[in-house]
Formats: sequence, structure tokens, C-alpha cells
Amino acid sequence: MGSTSMVALLLIALLWLAYMAGTRRLHRQKPWPWWRTLLFTLGCMTLAAGFVPALMHAAHQDVRWHMVQHLLLGMFAPLGLVFAAPMTLLLRNLPTEGARGLVRFLGTWPVRVLTHPITAALLDIGGMYLLYMTPLYAHSLVTPWLSTFLHLHFVVSGTLFTWAIAGPDPAPHRPGWRMRMGVLFVAMAAHATLGKLLYAFNFPRGTGADPEELHQAAMWMYYWGDLAEATLVVALMLAWLRRRRRLSASGGGVG
Repeated sequence: MGSTSMVALLLIALLWLAYMAGTRRLHRQKPWPWWRTLLFTLGCMTLAAGFVPALMHAAHQDVRWHMVQHLLLGMFAPLGLVFAAPMTLLLRNLPTEGARGLVRFLGTWPVRVLTHPITAALLDIGGMYLLYMTPLYAHSLVTPWLSTFLHLHFVVSGTLFTWAIAGPDPAPHRPGWRMRMGVLFVAMAAHATLGKLLYAFNFPRGTGADPEELHQAAMWMYYWGDLAEATLVVALMLAWLRRRRRLSASGGGVG
């Protein structure tokens, strides 16, 4: 567990340094928005908080701290990381041919399927149902590699879902606003339902946790998860309004 924590913190530090290097290089041509840099820093700090050894240990012993870790890694850290527009920063730093190659890659069918809002929602919210409504969570407590995989899944699926729904980066063939908003509301309802199921039926089972601990964990998932998802709703609506104003100014329509 300690080695996993140290490796994760090192990778997060390298990721932050790479982003800072990109902003510094770009600053010579056109300043990068300071608030995106702040968002990325906050995202990395939130991600790092989820991997500090003390929380890693507490999350392994107590389902309530596990839920805190889950919220940090899978719901709040992705907000900062995605809204910092790292893909846009990378595209602006790459040479022309490299940028075109990356855009072509983003348009390939495997990437399009993986980053579709429905796929991303199934991986993110569906993964939570699989984890908490089956013996998978209990197995992760006694299986180190599975625990590590779940931490990685929290980060990747949460980031993928945030990006698929409201990411500011270029996304060829991204579905329209109505579909993304619809998927987001369905995902919010599914997440809220999961929280209620955990509370009502004392899931996840096989952990040795008493009902009060399970109830608190379920409540934290329900209420704090709502806050993260509400942030996504606001971000998506603001992006839609900005696009609508641009299209209105140019005489176009909104799809």
C-alpha cells in the first residue's frame, strides 16, 4: 500500500510539472489562462490527497474513509484536471504535424466509442454498482492488486466521464448538448439511487463494518456526489450558453 501511494504521488508530481512546462512554453507566444493553471493545480492536489499514505491506510480499514477517497479520486479531482483543458494545452505545444496526428487519433472509432458519454457513464456509474453491490469491494480489501486497480479505475473512469460530458478540449464527433445533458441527468439519478440502496440495504457487504458506518458512507456518497455532479451541470450549461452567444453573433443556430 505504501509503495502504491509513493508511485501515485510521484506520477501526480510529474503530471503537474509537465503541465507547468507546457504553460511556460506557451506563455512566450500567447499567455495561457491563469485560472486553468489554478484548476489543474487544484485537481492534482485533490488527486494527491486521495493517495496520501494516511488516507490510503484509513480507507483500507474503514468504509467511510474509503468513500472519502472515492469522492476525491473519482469525482472531485477530475473536475480540476478536465476543466484545465490539458489536451488543448498539449495541442498548442505540439508541432503542426504532431497536433494533426493527435486530432486524427482522437477521431478514431475506438477513442470515439470509449469517450462517448454513454460508454463513459457505464464505466463510471456502472463500475460503482459492480463494486458496491457485489462482493468485489470486500475482495479488494484482501487483494492488493485489485485495490490498486480500483484506485486507477476511479481516476480514469471519473476523468473520462467528466471529459465526455463537459470537457473543454477538442473532441471530434462529440455528441450534441441534448444527449450529453440527458446522459448526465440519468447518471445523476443512477448515482443517487445507488446511494439510497447502500443506505437501505447495508451495502457493501462482507466488510465487517457496522450499519452506522455503512450509512454514513452512503450519505457521503449521496450528498457529496451530488455536489460534484451539480458542478458538471453548471459547467455544461455555461459552455452551451457561450456557444449559443457565439453562434447568435455569427448568425448560426445551436444544435
